[in-house]
Amino acid sequence: MKVILISGRHGGSRTLELGKWSRALLSLCCLGLPLGLVTWGYQAGQASEARSVRGAALDEMQDELQRQAEEFEELQALADRRLQAMTLGLAELQARITRLDALGQHLTAMADLEEGEFDFSRVPALGGPLAGEFSVDFDSGALSAELDRFEAQLDDREQQLGILESLLSNRHLHDQRRLSGQPVAKGWISSRYGMRTDPFTGKQAMHHGIDFAGQEGSDVLAVAAGVVTWAGRRPGYGEMVEVSHGDGFVTRYSHNQQNLVEPGDFVRKGETIALMGSSGRSTGAHVHYEVYKHGRSVDPSSYLARTRRR
Repeated sequence: MKVILISGRHGGSRTLELGKWSRALLSLCCLGLPLGLVTWGYQAGQASEARSVRGAALDEMQDELQRQAEEFEELQALADRRLQAMTLGLAELQARITRLDALGQHLTAMADLEEGEFDFSRVPALGGPLAGEFSVDFDSGALSAELDRFEAQLDDREQQLGILESLLSNRHLHDQRRLSGQPVAKGWISSRYGMRTDPFTGKQAMHHGIDFAGQEGSDVLAVAAGVVTWAGRRPGYGEMVEVSHGDGFVTRYSHNQQNLVEPGDFVRKGETIALMGSSGRSTGAHVHYEVYKHGRSVDPSSYLARTRRR
């Protein structure tokens, strides 16, 4: 192979003859250089793409870690709020138990119950076999167990108070039905039960009640709870109120100026049922008070001095 080199400066030329190996080397240079550039460009592109893929993967992982960190912070904040709420609930339960204990001790003292029958100063007795080994986390498990303990205390206190309330209620009903005290708030005894000189005839006669003199128009009180069985005028008694108290007891309040109740009314102990007057066979303002037991007149004196039964 011949290669002619022409010089533009002197117009001369020069001929080079290439051998077998020279031609091979020249061909290799002419073809290898473009192929090398293409190969290098391809490899460079692959490397750049790989770096881009790795960069995108790293960015995605970083975003995922950031999201998980934010979720963890939210869960931690929620747990803190729940723990705070449980702590406040525990404090509220403690305050409730303190109030219940104080109320229970006060009611027990008022009811004059035997010591030890209702004890609001001690933790309720509890027990049972261990269900199994377990670990307790101070922030959650221990607090939950404490809440359960206080709940058990509340149940015990509420049960004791329920029984105590029932006892006091029954005692209150018994006290309401029990005859005691006077039928007037203000007044004095002007005539007692038994034989006396009749103020109208001057002869000895049986007086089946006790007279309480006082100011006209003052209150006449029921000595016990019961149902009104009579409210109206009756010969000799004038305006009269009769109350049935159960267990065979009946009381009468007569010579009233005005009756304030009607038959069928339920009256409580100490309730005003009439106004004091001088109606009927009477010489002045007073209340003629009678007590009947199983249909027989009895002396009311034994019920006047009665006090609340312990």
